[in-house]
Amino acid sequence: MARTRADDFEDKQRHILIQAASVFAEQGMEKASMSAIATASGVSKSLLYHYYPNKDALIFEIIRSHLEDLDRDIEKADQPDLDTENRLKHLVRAVLENYKDADDLHKVQLNAGPLLSDEQKSEITALERRIVRRFSTILKEINPNLENPEKPLLMPVTMSLFGMMNWVYMWFRDGGPVTRENYADLATQLILEGAKSVK
Repeated sequence: MARTRADDFEDKQRHILIQAASVFAEQGMEKASMSAIATASGVSKSLLYHYYPNKDALIFEIIRSHLEDLDRDIEKADQPDLDTENRLKHLVRAVLENYKDADDLHKVQLNAGPLLSDEQKSEITALERRIVRRFSTILKEINPNLENPEKPLLMPVTMSLFGMMNWVYMWFRDGGPVTRENYADLATQLILEGAKSVK
């Protein structure tokens, strides 16, 4: 008989993912053991294996769920009725708000590429492209010249924006003189001024 799913299955899964990301961020993905993750999560090793058959599956699920949460938050924040500049600002704010308290999840996403299977990489890449496309579509509306086939700059500009967002965890501290919203607006303005000036 198949084992029935507990009512708190998803809550336990999420707790394990958060704790596992913390262990991976502290110890590195090669050194971190399933035993250490089970201890940090407050579950038995057998229960951990019930949720995730191996470390690779756990790493993949951390990244997949993190990106799906991010994509969902961006979709909720999108307001197509706004002018493009304010629409972009809302999306950037959504990304940086999503990244709050998610530094460990983000580090796993940025560093786990070599540990994923080709199939896993393909699924993660599809999620990443969908997220990037939400931004590149708006930037193209702001300046159609970015997609000039003789000088295709839409992707470089879009990824420059992601560079500003994705590496914010390296220096940003909540409670400092600049809020997440302040920085979101600054990053948006820098990209907008640069994107609009491209010929």
